Amino acid sequence: MLVPDTDLRRARAGGSGRSLSPGRHLLRSLAVTALLAAAGWFLWVYGQIRYYAGHDEARPAEAIAVFGAAEYDGRPSPVLRARLDHALDLYRERLAPMIVTLGGGDQQDTEGAVGRNYLLAHGVPPSQIIAETQSTDTQESAARLAGIARENRLNRIIAVSDGTHLFRIHALCESFGIRAYTSPRPETRPLDLWDRSQRLLHEMLSYTLWRLHMH
Repeated sequence: MLVPDTDLRRARAGGSGRSLSPGRHLLRSLAVTALLAAAGWFLWVYGQIRYYAGHDEARPAEAIAVFGAAEYDGRPSPVLRARLDHALDLYRERLAPMIVTLGGGDQQDTEGAVGRNYLLAHGVPPSQIIAETQSTDTQESAARLAGIARENRLNRIIAVSDGTHLFRIHALCESFGIRAYTSPRPETRPLDLWDRSQRLLHEMLSYTLWRLHMH
């Protein structure tokens, strides 16, 4: 028996499934747009992190600020020691007459105090070191650095840390009114893919949360 053309078209339409309602179509479009926007955002942040990690902006300034890292029983960890050694190199090049060490910790040993003791042991006079020992994270360190800068009339500061850390540091310093030039410390050992990925992911998320006022 022949099937009328209209019935055949209906059967084909029914077999292909119902079309999305306008509301569902809008939700799908919004979801795709949000995913593309998020991907674009993280690609931009990734590019900024890589840029600051690969560019040394060190130049004459009023102070060098060393952002803290772990210390072990009063001794700097390898990461903190590498940052301090880089600050010493900049100081010996006479790029700045003063070094600020940043970072809190327990009552006996803080990152700032350990950094100060390390610099003293390497010939930096006490009058040319300021140790900040209260901050608990990068944002607090930048805020306290801004206070130190105002109190001591430090207009230009060289910020020293790991390369992947510097984009966020620069943004934080800028938000607190600090004119900062970033200078990445040399890597003491080659990083494998896992370590590099962890550092990048941590910085991308930390910067994003800060911009969203969630950190």
